[in-house]
Amino acid sequence: MKTIILGITGSIAAYKSADIANNLVKQQYDVHAVMTKAGASFITPLTLQALTKNRVYVDALQEDNPSEIVHIALPERADMMLIAPATANIIAKIASGIADDMLSSMVLATHKIPKLIAPAMNTRMYENVATQENLQTLIRRGWKVIDPREARLACGYVGKGAMAEVTSILKLVAEELT
Repeated sequence: MKTIILGITGSIAAYKSADIANNLVKQQYDVHAVMTKAGASFITPLTLQALTKNRVYVDALQEDNPSEIVHIALPERADMMLIAPATANIIAKIASGIADDMLSSMVLATHKIPKLIAPAMNTRMYENVATQENLQTLIRRGWKVIDPREARLACGYVGKGAMAEVTSILKLVAEELT
């Protein structure tokens, strides 16, 4: 059984991560959700725990087992890291090598496995030069960016920034893991 770390950040699209997790579990993947505190404001860790049957990590200091350091051990046994949705904030943190929460710490400890990221944010934030440069940095480092789609966004804008459709994300996960 392949293990996937599913990162969830503070975007309204976080509710779709439950659908992603549920579908991945149905496809026999071992899914471990890791949420930023902002992500946990949009969808509860309990929801992801119920769907994945695994502990959900939010706090960087959440170390339940004294014999392992979670932000190192989980990436060591993972077959993929998927961050969906990914805010401009987490994209900037990853591009800058910042590890100030559980998810960004796990990202830095993740090596030699497929890494996918699905941006979700306001159009102006997505199109901002800093965000685009950060995404290019991630691509140069081996990340696959799942482009957002054009839609009416939560802020009322219509434009590119809505997270890719769940089916598109699941298709890319399957392609990367076969």
